[in-house]
Amino acid sequence: MEKQVLVVVDMQKDFINGALGTNEAAEIVPKVEEKIKDFKGEIIFTRDTHFDNYSETQEGQKLPVPHCIKGTEGWKIEKRLEKLRTPDMKVFDKLTFGSVELAEYLKGKKELESVTLIGLCTDICVISNALLIKAFLPEVKVIVEEKCCAGVTPQSHSNALEAMKMCQIEIA
Repeated sequence: MEKQVLVVVDMQKDFINGALGTNEAAEIVPKVEEKIKDFKGEIIFTRDTHFDNYSETQEGQKLPVPHCIKGTEGWKIEKRLEKLRTPDMKVFDKLTFGSVELAEYLKGKKELESVTLIGLCTDICVISNALLIKAFLPEVKVIVEEKCCAGVTPQSHSNALEAMKMCQIEIA
């Protein structure tokens, strides 16, 4: 039973250099790559997943930029990171910002000491999953690695980190 888990959130082409890509997202890829290589514990990936009806969804109405459509290049995990993924590393396809399936899976790990989150976007999916995991596992240390995350903007990244600190999520 792994006591530490690393969750790599939505490190997909569309968020790095695709439809919603940013310079800040591209800049964290080498840091995320190193974190995955050096991590001692279970590593889990999440993948933002939408379908052809994206524009008809509430998210599609509020963010009218089709992205991470299942099966497209933009949906795939960034190539360097995908090369590090082994068959025993779980991938949770999530249809919304936070993954209840991921939180339930982690809740089933009885000796879990910490969950570290890295990835994209700090202010949307990283914060959503960090808060969800904290709600499911209030006594497990939840950590977000600031230098391995990027937000939609640098300001929204900082705002999300401050909000998570207030919710007893450790910012490393």
